[in-house]
Amino acid sequence: MSKPHRGQSLRELYAHGRGECPICKRKNIKVLFEMEAGGQKFKICKTCKAAIKNGTKKLPVVESAAAPAEEAKAEAPAETTTETASAEA
Repeated sequence: MSKPHRGQSLRELYAHGRGECPICKRKNIKVLFEMEAGGQKFKICKTCKAAIKNGTKKLPVVESAAAPAEEAKAEAPAETTTETASAEA
């Protein structure tokens, strides 16, 4: 049985797959498991992956990416009405 999160396959990764988990904020641990939330991919640690699977933790919601998209939608109709008003005059 293969063990993809150990040994030689980690040597190819930056810092051997170690970093800071965005959920639990622990540093210098293996962050090898990819999860997707809000259109973004996060690399998280093994314990947070298990906690998310069991329902005790949740992935972080990215509000900054959603806010500009909503603002752009709100501004788009306003721009088209000003363009049509200036075209009529």
